[in-house]
Amino acid sequence: MYAITGVTGKVGGAVANILLERRLGVRAVLRDARKARPWSERGAEIAIASSDDAAAMAKAFEGTEGVFLMNPPNFDPAADFPDTHAATAAFGQAIGVARPGNVVLLSTIGAHVPEFNLLNNMRIVETALRTSTTPIAFLRAAWFMENASWDVDRARSGVIPSFLQPLDHAIAMVATADIAAAAAGLLRERWNGLRIIELEGPRRYSANDIAAGFAATLGHSVSPTPVPRDTWDALFRAQGTHNPLPRMRMLDGFNEGWIDFEGGAAEHRRGPTALDAVLRQLVAG
Repeated sequence: MYAITGVTGKVGGAVANILLERRLGVRAVLRDARKARPWSERGAEIAIASSDDAAAMAKAFEGTEGVFLMNPPNFDPAADFPDTHAATAAFGQAIGVARPGNVVLLSTIGAHVPEFNLLNNMRIVETALRTSTTPIAFLRAAWFMENASWDVDRARSGVIPSFLQPLDHAIAMVATADIAAAAAGLLRERWNGLRIIELEGPRRYSANDIAAGFAATLGHSVSPTPVPRDTWDALFRAQGTHNPLPRMRMLDGFNEGWIDFEGGAAEHRRGPTALDAVLRQLVAG
């Protein structure tokens, strides 16, 4: 039995699907019982637990061979990441009580970086869980290729505003399907202590590559245009963001190159899915 958090999201849902397709036991961990039916109909057990409820999570993780753990995404955190600190404390308590066979934490490229930015939330989680006596793997995924879903409508019109700059600066990207496949595989492995796995796609991609991929799929010219850095704060606030700085600094990190993989003793893997394949899926809807 494997406990899967985040099953209503793309990665967590895909991990659960892979395991169910292999006829392995899945316990779908959800915050909202109203979303449980599709998973129970597929034969998954259901556990209701929020990320800050240590007792409920411990019950959800109890008796499992492995846990796929996700920190709920928050692109507009309050100062000092209070929600992440609350969830992290609960994660540690739940794992310590339940003692699953292993834990695979979906982390991120740049989780090791001390410079202030949005990805510090996973630095907080990793730092706390490093002391766990349960075997744990930090799966540090690159920039999601599916982030380009934000650009589909603009690509149809022929111009994509880009926060990735310079436009020819390539960064590590990965498809969510490859993240899920890696996580599902790790859950079935056995090891001792801590592992760090870095995951990216077959090559690195730039804003120009995203535009070219859309152009090839749509059959017309698509051009990227940089969104001026000095407009980001006002733009994000107009979109409803209360604290834009963490997100802005994350983008700076990718653009300036200080958000990247740590390397060293970390295991480095490449998923097979190319950006063009993901863009075709996004356009097809």
